[in-house]
Amino acid sequence: MGKRSKTAQKAFDIAEPLVKELGLDLVDASYAKEGGKMFLRLYVDKKGGVGIDDCEAVSIATDSVLEKELGSDYDYFEVSSPGLTRPLETVSDYQRYMGETLDVSLYAPIDGIKEFSCVCEAAEEDKVKLRASDGKEYELALSDIAKAVRHIEF
Repeated sequence: MGKRSKTAQKAFDIAEPLVKELGLDLVDASYAKEGGKMFLRLYVDKKGGVGIDDCEAVSIATDSVLEKELGSDYDYFEVSSPGLTRPLETVSDYQRYMGETLDVSLYAPIDGIKEFSCVCEAAEEDKVKLRASDGKEYELALSDIAKAVRHIEF
């Protein structure tokens, strides 16, 4: 999650409690110019992933509130999934995918290993506990992790 613009942050703050009421997590918001038009996007997720019905429910719950609070600062409003390969960045991201396999890259190697697949065992404060495929467990600070994504097999 990169740094948000003021408008995106305001939209995030307004929408977050509404999204939580629907049983979803608001993971990001963006406000960007594309093709001469301004787009406001909310990115929502939940364990097991989100579908079109989830996005529609969020859109219905937030659209009129955002329009009232933000005015007509945007031309288009969209609600989307963050995507299967969105990097995990917050403790909430890791908690959402506890028990699932992740592909992790570290800034500095541990035991000579810098990249590995592992299962997310726990996440709290600024640390995650990961179990590698060889059974070895690692407790890492989020700041030690260069990138972590869900492991996707087709």
